[in-house]
Amino acid sequence: MNENHPAARPPDTDDGDTGAGRALTVADVLALPVLAAGDPQVVTGVPHLDRPVRWVHITELTDPASFLKGGELVLTTGMPLPEDAADVRRYVDELADVEAAALVIELVRRYHRPPEALVHSCHARGLPLITLAKDVNFLEVTQVVHTLILGNQADAMRRTQRIHEAFTALTLRGAGAEDVVRAASEMSGRTVVLENLAHQALICEPSGSTVEEALTDWERRSRATPPRDHTDVHGAERWLVAPVEYQGERWGRVAMLPARADRPPFGAEHHTVLQRTAMALTVARLIHTTPWERTAHRNALRDLAEQRHHSAKDARARCASLGLPTDDSRFLAVLVDQGCAEMENLLSRELRTAGIPALVGELSPGRLGILLALRTSQPWRPVAERLGRAALDLDPQAVVSVGSEVTDLADTARSFREAARVAEATPPDRPLPPDRSFHELSDIGLHRLLYALREDTRIQEYTERQLGRLIDHDTRHGSDLLTTLRHYLDAAGNKTIAARRCGVSRETVYQRLRTIERLLNRDLESGAQRTELHVALTALDVLRAG
Repeated sequence: MNENHPAARPPDTDDGDTGAGRALTVADVLALPVLAAGDPQVVTGVPHLDRPVRWVHITELTDPASFLKGGELVLTTGMPLPEDAADVRRYVDELADVEAAALVIELVRRYHRPPEALVHSCHARGLPLITLAKDVNFLEVTQVVHTLILGNQADAMRRTQRIHEAFTALTLRGAGAEDVVRAASEMSGRTVVLENLAHQALICEPSGSTVEEALTDWERRSRATPPRDHTDVHGAERWLVAPVEYQGERWGRVAMLPARADRPPFGAEHHTVLQRTAMALTVARLIHTTPWERTAHRNALRDLAEQRHHSAKDARARCASLGLPTDDSRFLAVLVDQGCAEMENLLSRELRTAGIPALVGELSPGRLGILLALRTSQPWRPVAERLGRAALDLDPQAVVSVGSEVTDLADTARSFREAARVAEATPPDRPLPPDRSFHELSDIGLHRLLYALREDTRIQEYTERQLGRLIDHDTRHGSDLLTTLRHYLDAAGNKTIAARRCGVSRETVYQRLRTIERLLNRDLESGAQRTELHVALTALDVLRAG
């Protein structure tokens, strides 16, 4: 049962929790030169060397527990220890009951090895028992440790003050929820997650981990950590959680996730950070009226559309934590260009009523983005049609564009790009097919392609190079050769049809076409050259309409 173990310095960490960053522990005290000179050996309680030491107490009494308040490192020469095993058990039980940090016994005067009854009792109660093989000045130990403890307390007060000042500054400048959660993660060195009452993770700021590690299977893990009315560590994963309220009612909670197993546990400063985080979030909720669920959807959609996630696994974990199925689903991007502020609420309700999982949020001013998660057997056209009809009923000027289906969430950026190309190629007054309420890639013909490229100077230069001299001639002479050319090209080179459409004789059309060939230096009998001129005329129409 003897657990003899040389006292050693605790493992170094790099998360800001060492030294003045946390309470002094038993392991820290044993590593001090003043105590290390006594050649300390840990006999029992090795797993409990991370207990904080609140004070040092030197005693030669048979009942020292009556003078303790908990957290004391008890130093004794062993002189007062009772001989009877039952009395030894009582002695240890009393120390354990008041939660003494550890018992240190000097093996110089009365004992040269710790009594078996003492070892058994300390082991049974999980009380660290440390022996000193050499004489140690207990008063010097007390002086050194108390100086460190008082110094740590002063440092802790200063750090707590800085925490309060930082969150006060955030509140005064009207920081949003993202800023508050990010500050909490930076100050604590831990991952911080804000969730609503439906256990959806709306904001995640990872620290020392990835979004995937923090949010994988989030809802199940969150439900395994029941809510509390105050800041506390609980649940199977030992999260530090605090409730977040809005107008007197609980809205959700903020959770600080523990660090790796080799890092120190949560300390008082972590509690302070999380408490101030919850308060700052309540104020942010009052200042910023946009629901946080909407903000979370918007940010997730923008990250997907712009491929700003660190990895595909991070993207899946984040979307899944918002309630979007990411396995065995097909995804479709839908864009709604409109000027109606109620569109987002309307389409969100429409999707909820239809039982279709989706993310809905503003991608840019005037452009609403929707990511649909459809079952593998579910056709997308009826869903897009329902969304389009709802959007047009609210705003007849809305333009609804869809991309193509993708089977992997990581490919949704392509679907968004395609939907954006459709929207860019759709003039505001472009009529829809009679049986459809949305635009898709197959709708993009020559006219709409040129409409999308209308601001490209190469299109403008091409149009002017092909038709500029003909337009100048019409302007100077009051003629209408451009219309004649249009009718001729629309008739696929049939001069008889062109003459009928122009309302002139065939001989007049022949004369005008010869003039056009001379001005443009073109052969209108060439199919390739007629195609080039037709493209230029279509581009001219687009530019003039624009």
